Amino acid sequence: MALRPFVQVDVFTREPMRGNALAVVLDGRGLSTATMQAFAQWTNLSETTFVVEPSSPSASYAVRIFTPRSELPFAGHPSVGTAWALLDAGIVKGTELIQECAAGLLRVSVSDEPRRVSVQSPQAQRGALAPAIIEALPRALGGASLCGERPVRSDVGARWILAELPTRNAVRAIAPDRAALIALSKQTDVVGVAAFSFEPGLPIPLELRAFAPFDGIDEDPVTGSAQAAVGDWLLAQGRLDAVGLQYQASQGFAVRRDGRVQVRIDADRRVHIGGECVALIRGAVAID
Repeated sequence: MALRPFVQVDVFTREPMRGNALAVVLDGRGLSTATMQAFAQWTNLSETTFVVEPSSPSASYAVRIFTPRSELPFAGHPSVGTAWALLDAGIVKGTELIQECAAGLLRVSVSDEPRRVSVQSPQAQRGALAPAIIEALPRALGGASLCGERPVRSDVGARWILAELPTRNAVRAIAPDRAALIALSKQTDVVGVAAFSFEPGLPIPLELRAFAPFDGIDEDPVTGSAQAAVGDWLLAQGRLDAVGLQYQASQGFAVRRDGRVQVRIDADRRVHIGGECVALIRGAVAID
């Protein structure tokens, strides 16, 4: 059985065990989809990635992204963490890279001292939710009171229901109803529900929690795709004028993490998600 280089990275943090863990198989060439899915289920992390041969000559590398239950076209923390792991291992070099994934070719930017990686999110596709779904959301979020624009479904490669709450404390106090969240996810064909608050007067204006029990993740510690979807939605509403086109977001408090996500809007109104990473486990895995 082949030994394949492997690293487990904590994403959106510089402190070990404070971000969102990601398993990265640095050489996934030749592995079947079934084997990748089985390994992702075995790691039992929110995502596991496999670096494979790119099909596009312009790509720096290609990656496949799996939750314990399914493959995703794109996800933020796996994209940031995989790029960081490849740079850390010396497999790729440079400050501007191109990631190939099922969602297409995405720009990756790298800054050093400390190394911070950001990835361009796919263009969000938003859609309205049925009134019955919106009516069921507060119960799924433990009786939380919603505010702002009507909740929407946003697809950035990973699909989320976005719901706004009035304050950071309200987001942190959510006691989710797991069964209700699973039912909503099935009905709307989404990964889960992302609940957030946006308070421009705070040093870290955005607080977010992401619940995806239907996909095997009761609460994701730090979620790049949900952050990208929310950033795009706030931009569309004209609300980022209060903080500018670059801001910091917090996620993970309720699960004893302290993730920090850098959100940036470029000149083409595309959202970029970035942060720091730290490696906790380096070695090899025996899978074929």
